[in-house]
Amino acid sequence: MNKTLVTGGAGFIGSAVIRQFINDTACSVVNVDKLTYAGNLQSLASVSDNPRYRFEQVDICDAAEVARVFREHQPDAVMHLAAESHVDRSISGPADFIQTNIIGTYTLLEAARGYWNSLDGERKAGFRFHHISTDEVYGSLGDTGFFTEETAYEPNSPYSASKASSDHLVRAWHHTYGFPVVTTNCSNNYGPYHFPEKLIPLVILNAVNGKPLPIYGKGDNIRDWLYVDDHARALRLVLERGKLGETYNIGGWNEKTNLEVVLAICAALDELRPQGAPHNKLITYVADRPGHDKRYAIDATKLARDLGWKPQETFETGLRKTVEWYLQNTDWVKGVTSGEYQHWVEKQYGGNSAE
Repeated sequence: MNKTLVTGGAGFIGSAVIRQFINDTACSVVNVDKLTYAGNLQSLASVSDNPRYRFEQVDICDAAEVARVFREHQPDAVMHLAAESHVDRSISGPADFIQTNIIGTYTLLEAARGYWNSLDGERKAGFRFHHISTDEVYGSLGDTGFFTEETAYEPNSPYSASKASSDHLVRAWHHTYGFPVVTTNCSNNYGPYHFPEKLIPLVILNAVNGKPLPIYGKGDNIRDWLYVDDHARALRLVLERGKLGETYNIGGWNEKTNLEVVLAICAALDELRPQGAPHNKLITYVADRPGHDKRYAIDATKLARDLGWKPQETFETGLRKTVEWYLQNTDWVKGVTSGEYQHWVEKQYGGNSAE
């Protein structure tokens, strides 16, 4: 696959995928991103001057622009990561999630299908559409058991419902039109370049600045944590070798309660940034999120068995790398937290970027 179109490539996971493509392969990449609040081109500064990288500021809901991107760039594959993804935001404003995650996926599927139908021979046979989703579509687990690829969907938030809808659309386009798709559902990601509304970067930055460390409820909700570079490696592997029409679950085999995660961050900061230690004194319990799922846990056996993938990072090694990155990259943090980056985007690309 000589050229891959990555939607949401300025986001947390998308930028990790693009950095790997440019640094570790000979593949060219077209980054399609609307540049909403969580999209950050600074996360791609290390590869943005590479001749194999191109950026298109395009909303995936804009059918004409998406079709133009396919015509002009002629990709061999699509990796669809563009999505609204923050559960709290979906509760307070679900409309954006319906628009981007459902309408946007439909629009992209139709543009990609039209493009695919225009291809001939080996190029058509080799084309792939990789849809990246979440384990939240499966709902909530009890104290035991794991999500597998056969687990029934039971989404419990507007975010997970919108992602479940997009998963069903992708499946339908494969079975109805023969469109060549693969789907992955991943557990909670963490690592460098993560927008600081999510738990791990929020706790790191709040602790460094002496601010409260908010934990929902009792902090006993459990998530399976996956280091973002391990996820990116898995995504590339599924794109290259995954069986068409199949779903692959990607997890880190790292179940932790939210309280355990926060305490681990505090312990790392006590060592790496002892000013203000012990940082766990900043922990504050807040009212639980509405409809807060109790436990997620991924069974990634299929991916390991069929494609030979396994994570390279443990939770301990990945978390330490993450904490160290945030401590060392204060300019990136300042840019996204102060509004400086959004001002630059608005000046560079127009006034519709901040949402």
